[in-house]
Formats: sequence, C-alpha cells, structure tokens
Amino acid sequence: MNENGKAFLAIIATPIGNLGDITMRALETLRNSHVIAAEDTRHSLQLLNSLNIKKPLISCRSFNEEKESDRIIRKVLDGENVSYICDAGTPCISDPGSKLISKALANGIEPVFVPGVSALTFAVSACSLPVAKFAFYGFPPVKSGRRRKFLEKIKDEDKTVFLYESPHRISKLLSEISETIGADADVAVIREATKIHEECLRGKISEIIYNTKDKNWKGEIVVAIYPPSAKNQEKDDEDEKDRL
Repeated sequence: MNENGKAFLAIIATPIGNLGDITMRALETLRNSHVIAAEDTRHSLQLLNSLNIKKPLISCRSFNEEKESDRIIRKVLDGENVSYICDAGTPCISDPGSKLISKALANGIEPVFVPGVSALTFAVSACSLPVAKFAFYGFPPVKSGRRRKFLEKIKDEDKTVFLYESPHRISKLLSEISETIGADADVAVIREATKIHEECLRGKISEIIYNTKDKNWKGEIVVAIYPPSAKNQEKDDEDEKDRL
C-alpha cells in the first residue's frame, strides 16, 4: 500500500549493468509488490533472483503493452501492489511504460515513480560536453531517407544531443555524423555504462572514426553530439553577454 493506504503502481528504475546501482527504495518497493510487471520476464527473473526477490511476473513489452496495461490496472484497482520494470534503466526512456502510465492516470491511479540510473543520465554526466541544456533523440531510424533527415535536425540544434544506437550500426552512424553534421562536431561515445567493459570515447568525430576504424563494437551505446551550430550559438551568447 502507498502512504494513502491504497494499492500502488510503481514505475521503477533498475541497474543498467552494475547491480550495486539498485536503490534501497527500489528494493523496498519491489519487496512490497504482489506482482512485478516486466519488459522481459526472463531477463528480470535473473535480476530479481540476484536480489532474492520472489514475486509473480507479468510480461509487458512494447508489442503487448496496450493489452497488458489493462490487466495491470485491474490488479491495482483490485488492491494489488504492482511494480513495473524494464530490462535495464528507467522505463519510458526508449523503453515501454508510457502507455501503462497513461492508462493508470486515466483510471485515477497516480503511479509511484522510483528513480535511478539510466544510460542517458550516465552519458550526460560522462560525455564532457556542454549539458546546461540538451536533447534526447532516441534511436535513429533505420531507413536511409528518414535517417538523413534525423541527422539534419541534429545539425541545426543549439545544444548537445544524445541518442542510442545498435552496435551493428554504430560505425555507419559515426560516418553519417561526419558527413551530415560535420567533421568538426564534438562527440562522445559511451559504451557498456557501469559494466566491466565500460568505455567513454571523446573527441572530434573525425578522430573517433579514425581511432575506431578496426573496432568490433559490442554492447549498449549512447552517442552524444555537440554540433558546430551549437558551438556557434554558444559563442554568440558569450559575445552578447560581453556587450551587456
């Protein structure tokens, strides 16, 4: 039950690699749940077993979130505490969860949000680029036409942009960044955050392409891009301040 004595729906962030990143609040909430809904029950079962948490699991993935959200909402309305977790990190950040939250609110249920680590927030801290303001673009489209338009939007941004990419397409993406946004763009590539093979590559996109030309990319990857347009805007802002 939550502080109002009602059953809760909790949206919980889980570790993206290092199990030590689980929060005490997340542990307490999971232990107080009657049911745990998960993006991938097989993956989440491994996590829960390592935390010695034994609860019934419900699969709630992108393809069935619409249907399973109704089932989860009914359980909460019937008095059961339900927690939702994705495979790793924070739900809704390029992961399922938003439909479940919308349906909960439509049914008068205010979810409990239990924050924690995410690949995005890790990258914001680790990229060593200006992040007083930033944008998150998710995964680039796969089709070439849409992909180019996606990158052209980033080219005109006045801030650092973060996106996710598959290891199978990261080499292609780096080349596309150089071609579309410019060889002068400052970039950080953050791979396998919090895990044993954690790696942060920083520099001009041309330098990163050269230094990784023979690299066999693996794992989860976040790319941060500070386009030349953002650097120009930053300079204009500084000049404006000097004139005041």
